[in-house]
Amino acid sequence: MSDADSLGYHQAMAAPLDDLRIEVVDDDMARVLRAKTGAERLKIASDMFASARRMIVSHLTAEHPDWDEERIQREASRRISHGSV
Repeated sequence: MSDADSLGYHQAMAAPLDDLRIEVVDDDMARVLRAKTGAERLKIASDMFASARRMIVSHLTAEHPDWDEERIQREASRRISHGSV
């Protein structure tokens, strides 16, 4: 799909949400990401995943001070995998 075919950020934000596509990337960010190599994009995704896991673990630790580390890690895995673990 070319840039001309895709909606601009402000147009996309004004459009009704589509259950199949709710995330919208800013046009400038899309250009930056397109310029990255596949390995660079995978590194970004991996870092984002690790960051999300750290945030979940931090939240669980604060919310459940009585839980041991194994239970926190198990619950973090369950949440980040949408219950498939």
